[in-house]
Amino acid sequence: MNCLSCASNYQAEFAAEMIIHFSGIENLDKPGVWVFPRLLVCLDCGFSRFTLQEPELPVLASGASARETLTRERFLDRLALQGRIALRPGS
Repeated sequence: MNCLSCASNYQAEFAAEMIIHFSGIENLDKPGVWVFPRLLVCLDCGFSRFTLQEPELPVLASGASARETLTRERFLDRLALQGRIALRPGS
């Protein structure tokens, strides 16, 4: 599958561990959610993506407010905007 940002096929998969925090000052008391995804990283532009496993999804869904949720359309709009303003090394 080609990169969603630059259409490159030069990608690699990596193991990762991360903590996802809920944004906003009202969520400071909420603990972060540990996840251990496999990252797919474009080695040309740096765009990365991952899929969360089933155990983490309900925890994130129950802790996210409606204000924090991002629809697929808004995600694609943000991705398109980032692609337009991103600076590439050597350009």
